[in-house]
Formats: sequence, structure tokens, C-alpha cells
Amino acid sequence: MNAAALVVGPREGQGAILFELAHALGLMPVMQYRGVAEAERLAEHSPLTFFLFAEVDDVRRLAEPAQAIRFSAGRRVRFSPLIYFTAGPSMETLKACISMGFDDVIAGPLRPGQVGPRLQRQVETELVYYQTSTYFGPDRRSRLDDGEDDRERRGGGQFRRLEIVRHIATGVNVLRDIRHRPPPVASHDMVLI
Repeated sequence: MNAAALVVGPREGQGAILFELAHALGLMPVMQYRGVAEAERLAEHSPLTFFLFAEVDDVRRLAEPAQAIRFSAGRRVRFSPLIYFTAGPSMETLKACISMGFDDVIAGPLRPGQVGPRLQRQVETELVYYQTSTYFGPDRRSRLDDGEDDRERRGGGQFRRLEIVRHIATGVNVLRDIRHRPPPVASHDMVLI
């Protein structure tokens, strides 16, 4: 696979395993994530970059880098695949990753023959993304079965529904960009005579 990889996590431990895995999968270059500005510079030379997140003790600590990536001004960065790697995810971890806009959560063992097909699903496939004031990422509403209705999951206001396809050679193509606005609220201040 001819795409770049940025490893979000330490250079040792699981971060080192992700570096080795990325190299084994043919991702190039493979670099340490050092902020969204550096990711945007890399995107100028690499149409597609995978963000590989190493397991942390509290997945909510990843909210800041995930949000910086998802709300990046650079389209190639904003639509990049965010993948979280873990030994064994809890339901709480899965829901947190979904709400942060991750594309996939991959549980170990981390072997190229198993991880490669999962990463391949992120390219050459039509994907649906949603954008609200607080969320940008894949449509995963069906995975958050917690009694909320769709309006609540989208923030109840306006949102965008984007259909995209990622390509190794050209990056992200937006096929459709549909903006939804809530219907106007009726005024109860009117006096009828």
C-alpha cells in the first residue's frame, strides 16, 4: 500500500510495534505524529496518510489529537483514516473512539496479514461522513445504540452529510456534500385576532 503513516503514541512499546507494522504493510513514509501542522506538510507530498493511534490507558486522552486532525483546515488530513490499536477494547473504549471520529478500532494481535485488509477497507470504498459543530467523522450512529435519536447525535442543528472515496494516488474525493438545516421554529409571539 503506497500511503504514509503517522504514529500517534510513544516511539517505544506499542508505538514501536505500530512503526514495524506500518513498514511491514508498505506504508511510506512512517513518522511520529508531532502535530497537525506537520501532518498538513506531509499531506502536500503524500495524498493519503493513515493515523495509527497506539493504545493508551484512557482513550479520552486522544480527544485532542483526534479533534485537531478531524477539524484540520487541510482536506487530506481531515479525511484521513484514524485507526486505534488495542489489545482488547471495552465497550466504553469503542464508544469513545466512535464519538471522536475514528474510522476503525483494531484489536491485537497486530499481524500484517490481519491488519492490511482492515486498512484496505479505508480506500477505494465509498464512505459516509457527518460534520456537526462538535463531530466530524464516519457515520457510526448505528453503533451508538444508547437511546438517543438521530437529531441528538448530530447536535440537533445543522449538519453536513459527505460521501467520500479515498484513493492512494489522489487522496480524498468528495462525491456529495449535502447540507441539512433544521426547519425554522414557529414563533409563538404572534397574536392572532
